[in-house]
Amino acid sequence: MTLPDVKLSVLDLAPVADGSTPAEALRNSVDLITRAERLGYHRYWVAEHHNMPGIASSSPPVLIAHLAAATERIRVGSGGVMLPNHAPLVVAEQFGMLTALHPDRIDLGLGRAPGTDQVTAHALRRDASPAADEFPRQLGELIGFLDGEFPDGHPYAAVSAVPGRGFRPPIWLLGSSGYSAQLAGALGMPFSFAHHFAGDNTLPALAAYRESFRASDDLAEPYAMIGVAVYCADTDAEARRMASSQTLSFLRLRSGRPGPLPSPDEAENHPYTELDRLFIEDRARHTIVGDPASVADQLTDLATRTGSQELMITTLAYDHAARVRSYELVAEALG
Repeated sequence: MTLPDVKLSVLDLAPVADGSTPAEALRNSVDLITRAERLGYHRYWVAEHHNMPGIASSSPPVLIAHLAAATERIRVGSGGVMLPNHAPLVVAEQFGMLTALHPDRIDLGLGRAPGTDQVTAHALRRDASPAADEFPRQLGELIGFLDGEFPDGHPYAAVSAVPGRGFRPPIWLLGSSGYSAQLAGALGMPFSFAHHFAGDNTLPALAAYRESFRASDDLAEPYAMIGVAVYCADTDAEARRMASSQTLSFLRLRSGRPGPLPSPDEAENHPYTELDRLFIEDRARHTIVGDPASVADQLTDLATRTGSQELMITTLAYDHAARVRSYELVAEALG
């Protein structure tokens, strides 16, 4: 494998910097996707999160419609829609409509986690969280609505999603463990793994996906993409400073105190405990940080080790200009 064979894409959480607003974060997303399209990135996904003041991408279908309307060629999709939070018919009609509006440009990436805490998940659903084994049933219903096909006797056989049949986008399964990897393989779907926050599971999950893969009408061979956190700047020191905001933000999230993305100054002056520093060191093992040459080497090594056909880069930076510059440097360094 050579890296020119590997596609580069973008995962955007629409980060809300401390002192900024969600409206500004969403405007930054529009700016970033238009630049990413010019730079040649293959696709641009937005993630569903709730009750997180530092993330503005709470409604992927709404944001996808806005981003797709602002661009011409780049694929736009969800990374992902958390299916347990939504009725499958609603998701089918939302993404059927997006596909009708933007043919051959929409992706539907699906996750089975809530993307939030349990209280917020209850507020979204108005009932208890569905059991893990409910996800295949929900997925089957979603596909049935998009394809306009249910088995005889199915309770929803007379229900049509509009737009539905004929407007099915490519469906991806997302995961951070082996469960979704095996399910994606068994169903012959493309699979995206969250290396950026579950890096120790990357190789086992990809192996499980490939071993369980069965060809489908949509996909003849396994297609794997991994999400990877990347911070690239003109110098290693600048890159480390940019990455420090996301590190403190994630530390606060894990402590149950989510908030806006802190500045590098705040991150560098934070009174970290010894336990905090151990957590930061562990997380840094799967984050790519450095100048363009270093980042290019690290991404090439990661693509080679994982055999992934695509790398989806996520960069949560306090300064939007630094985030844009990071994507520019990566694109230039990798040609």
